[in-house]
Amino acid sequence: QFKILSENGVAAGVRRIEALTGDNVRSYYEEMEREMNEAAALVKATPATLADHIKKLQEELRAVRGEVESLKAREAQSALGDVMDKVTDIGGVKFLAAAVPGVDMNGLRDLGDQLKEKMGGGVVLLLSDKDGKVSMMTMATEDAIGKGAHAGNLIKAIAKEVGGGGGGRPNMAQAGGKKPAG
Repeated sequence: QFKILSENGVAAGVRRIEALTGDNVRSYYEEMEREMNEAAALVKATPATLADHIKKLQEELRAVRGEVESLKAREAQSALGDVMDKVTDIGGVKFLAAAVPGVDMNGLRDLGDQLKEKMGGGVVLLLSDKDGKVSMMTMATEDAIGKGAHAGNLIKAIAKEVGGGGGGRPNMAQAGGKKPAG
């Protein structure tokens, strides 16, 4: 009895194998069978249907994650409410700053894209506190950059106020901080 467990290259033209022989092979397969039965019991399946059951669970997990992302996006939209009336003009550049509690960085980026499009140009600054930390994201359109706006410089200045740091490009930057009260 012989069972190769693994094989890898250790040098040019040299391979290393790890293997079991004799009674160790039987013990190995008994342990694998025990683990497979345990895994099947955890997901309420039989060893024969374990792979199919795991595939089904993975599909369900993907679907649930998609729903969660969709709900997060809707929650962020409703948290913003109608912020377009908060748009101000600074030196000929439209500027919108809004706090959106409980939204992660991906959610802030999505909202920033939507608001930037709604504004038709300018600078969007979004802040969120979640789990005792601050996330910030700012975006600037090409016309705003042409008038002197720089998302990276703006976010660096604000990040200092909340005990954090960050940076980015003229058109998009993000930062985090540890002091939500800042």
